[in-house]
Amino acid sequence: MTKWLLVVGVLIPLFSAQATQDPEALYNRTCAACHAGQLPQAPKAGDRAAWEPRLAKGMEMLVVHVTQGFKAMPMRGLCMDCSAEDYQAVIQWMSRSPDT
Repeated sequence: MTKWLLVVGVLIPLFSAQATQDPEALYNRTCAACHAGQLPQAPKAGDRAAWEPRLAKGMEMLVVHVTQGFKAMPMRGLCMDCSAEDYQAVIQWMSRSPDT
């Protein structure tokens, strides 16, 4: 019985879905280094005009750009523990106007 519980305990994390991280906390931890204005080509959080043409490409393409790297964007946006859902959430958070 003990061996069975050990096997189940090891396998459960492999099959469970990772909870999406808080987008604002994720932004502050990894994204703000470039998206708070330090890198001119990186769209700033809350700059709706800068985000519109990027959003027009579709969320799937934006997530691909983050995970694979694109232009000055490093692979995975330097967030090695982020899931696709995390990237989607932080992109949505960054692309909102500050008053929404």
